[in-house]
Order: sequence, then C-alpha cells, then structure tokens
Amino acid sequence: MRVVAALLAGLLAVAAAPSSALTVLNRGNGAEIKSLDPHFIDGSNESQVEGDLLIGLLTVDAAARPIPGAATSWNVSPDGKTWTFHLREHMWSDGQPVTAHDFVFAWRRLMDPTTGASYAYNLWVVKNAHDISIGKLPPTALGVRAADDRTLVVELEHPAAYLPELLTHDTAYPLPRHVVMAKGRAWAKPGNFVGNGAYVPREWVVNDHLTLLKNLRFYDAANVHIDVVTYLPTPDSNAGLRRFRVRELDTQTPIPLTQIDWLRKNLPATLHLKPYLGLSYISINVHRPPLNDIRIRRALNLALDRETITGKVLRLGEPPAYSMVPPAVANYPDKPQQDFRPLPFPERLAKARWLMSQAGFGPENPLRLNLETFDEPNNKRMAAVIQSMWRQAWIFVDITAIDAAVHGENMRSNNFDLGVVSWFADFNDATNFLDLLRADSGNNYGRYNNPRFDATLDAAQQEPDARRRGLMLASAERMALRDYVWIPLRFRTTQNLVQPYVKGWVDNSRDMHRSRWLWLDDHR
Repeated sequence: MRVVAALLAGLLAVAAAPSSALTVLNRGNGAEIKSLDPHFIDGSNESQVEGDLLIGLLTVDAAARPIPGAATSWNVSPDGKTWTFHLREHMWSDGQPVTAHDFVFAWRRLMDPTTGASYAYNLWVVKNAHDISIGKLPPTALGVRAADDRTLVVELEHPAAYLPELLTHDTAYPLPRHVVMAKGRAWAKPGNFVGNGAYVPREWVVNDHLTLLKNLRFYDAANVHIDVVTYLPTPDSNAGLRRFRVRELDTQTPIPLTQIDWLRKNLPATLHLKPYLGLSYISINVHRPPLNDIRIRRALNLALDRETITGKVLRLGEPPAYSMVPPAVANYPDKPQQDFRPLPFPERLAKARWLMSQAGFGPENPLRLNLETFDEPNNKRMAAVIQSMWRQAWIFVDITAIDAAVHGENMRSNNFDLGVVSWFADFNDATNFLDLLRADSGNNYGRYNNPRFDATLDAAQQEPDARRRGLMLASAERMALRDYVWIPLRFRTTQNLVQPYVKGWVDNSRDMHRSRWLWLDDHR
C-alpha cells in the first residue's frame, strides 16, 4: 500500500482525516473508462467506478441486492404503474441538498435525444420515455415529477416488478443540476464533480489512474472504511497479474486466461470465478453484404465450436451459449436454444460448408470478413481460435484488436463486420438482454430490425402474469435466434483476483463490488 504526498494532501484538505488512519485500496479495473458522467458510459468497469460516486433511489448491498439508497421508502399503486419514492435528507458532496428535482433533471437529460446517451433505453419503462428518446415528445413529458423536494413520483408505461433492481443502475442516478447547469458537460471532471456517493474524484490521469477520496458528506460515511480508492486501467491482464502478485493491486479484473492453471495451483485463495448474469457474443452487421444473407449468418454460427472454446481454451467453467438469455434469469420458464445444438460438431461443420457453397463460397472462393475485438490478451487469444475454426468453413477473417473505447465507438456507429461483445445484466430479467435487439436500442450494434420482435416485447411488457410474460419473451428470443443476428459464445463467470486481506468482498450474480463495503485487514 502506498499513499503519495499529493493524495495525502488532497484527503487532508477534503476530509480532514488524520494521516495515520488513511487506508488505500488499489483496484485493477480492465480497460480505461470513458467518462465520469453516467449518461456517457456503458461498460461494467465504468459502472464499478460510477457506483462509488453516485447513489440512485436504490443502491446495492455487498451482495448486489437492492437496498434503500437516496430513497428510504416507496409506495406502489394497485395497478403497479405509479411508484412514489420518499427521499432521505442527504447532501451532495458540496453541501447542497439532494432533492427530487435532481432526479427529474437527470432523467430528462438522459432521455433528451440531444444528449446522445446510448443507454437511454434502459429507462424506457418510464411513461413517455421512448417517445422522448426518438424526438416525438419533449423531455418535460417524462412520467417523473417532484411532488416536493423529498418526494419523487414515477409513472410507468407498464408494471415492472424488477424496477427496484433497475433503479440501482447508472442511468437512474441523480445529477447535481446546480453544477451541470453551471458547467455543462465539464461538470464530470475532477475538480468540478459533485456526487452523493461514498467517494468523490480527486485526480484522473488518463491511462494511468483515477483517484477517489472518501466523501465525508455521504449519508453513511461513518461506515465507509477505505479512505482512498485508486482505479488503475489494466487492459493487459498479464501485466495486471504481475502487479497483483507484488501487491501493487489489491484487486484485479480480468484475469489472464493463459495463467488459469497457475492461478488455481498457486493463488487459489485470491481467485474468484463465480457464475453471473453475463453473455459474450459476436454481433453481426446484418445489413452489410454478404452478412445480410441468413445462410452466411447461420454458417458462422454452425462453424463455431463453443465447447472447445469454453472447455479447452478458456477453462473457466463457463457454459457454452446457444441462446441470448442466460439460464439463471428469473421468471423465464422456457429456455430457447439454437436449433442445431443437439448436432455433433462434425455435422454442424458439414451444414456450414453446404450453406456457404449455396451462397457462392468455397475453397477457391472463401468469404473474407473482419472480426473486431478490443486489445486485451484474452480477447485476442479467443479471436485467433475463432479465426481458425471458421477457416474450416471457407470463412477467412482478419482480426482487428483495438483500444476498448474505439472498439465500443465502432460498434455503436455500426462500423464493423463482426464484433466481439460482452453484456452483463443491469437487472435480473430477460428483457435486459432482449432489449439489446430492439430496432431503436442504442446498443443494437448490428441494426437488427424486426417489427414482430419489437411488438412481441411490447406485448410481453403489458402482461401481468409472470409466467405468461416469460413465455412471450421466449417467443421473441426464438425469432432472433432463427434470424441468426448474434453468435452467442459463452455465459460468463466473474474474473476477479482479490487479495486475502481485502475483506467484505461478496461474490454475486451481478459482479458488483462497491468500495464502501470493503475494508483491509490490519494484519496484512
């Protein structure tokens, strides 16, 4: 553990804490984050940071279960469509009170199409949110209002039993309207940033470190044990492991898969591999020829040996994926699968070759595509294996491994042939995965557009019976599976290394680990 003089001075100035009591947590956090503004992030690494800085109406406990946050209680109308939240009396980090008006301001900003928040669809459950996002209604039409400073009324398009989980997400956080209105987008820079969470940002040196200081105005500051949290970008997981081994890092995500056997043998107490609600898949640009040919998309799916990838290459205990919705998702009684799953791989490969020949490709005329992923050893290794598999079906792919932020922008702007993506659930419901394929979803990278699919999701959202709703959602998933709009790869496990002296870490299905719940063993 090390506390540089600049951080010590900053913490003394902000928190007036005695230097002997300072504790520092260094967290290896994967790729560099894009922003501290919750409306311009979309990665799990960014969500970890944002959850230290801001608190929504609800927040999560150490096991990622929803608990009261900015709101202490709430009431739900008999039809399930109006929720009234009662806010606790608490402050922004600059001493100004947090009010219901800050939530109204933040949610309207999120939905305003001029903001350009790709994740706005996450709150389309709120009345009129969708029509605001597509410019049909003004942001003031959003179904959220402040009855008074400490009472927020939220009207929904349809009942949503999962709303408490959804409101723990970044998109539902409040914003300090007095600061955003004064600073514009610069409000989220260290020095300007004002939050209501357990920490405030002190210093951000891009591609080096982001330092957070304990926020003594946080409503539960007395129970926050870590004074300084440093998030360090570790896009190279091998380098991250080396830093972890010499205790420069107290936690590290992700792990280098080439070292999984060594880790199991030598550092088993630090290795946290647990199932959670995540999916890795390859998005297909379905409108770009020849990928607009369903025969090509089916062949790409058939020629991928998922069992070899998960069982022999990655070896994390992850199940191969033949669907879009993970098996552990709640209230999803039917489990659609790609229709070729029962076939042994040689038969799948033979079908893939036949489809390729029907589409005009073969050994003398292979299909050439580009597979884009981000520049991290695990991803590059998996991409090379996939490249080799597809060659057997006369599909030759060039691999482009680039910075994670650039990769994300290429995906959002539809500038790719095939792109490796991972999605981790924001809340435990099948719609959190299926909504990615709505025609106007900001994360519908391949631009899939099936009105029947969208209409089925809409109808399911109006169904009050949980079982019938789940069956309707499954019918929508079958449509997308038959259209082969994705190439599902694997359902995810967590990839965390945690030093034994870091206490309070609870493995959970959402892989959320807020720094406020952690502490360091004095005998480390």
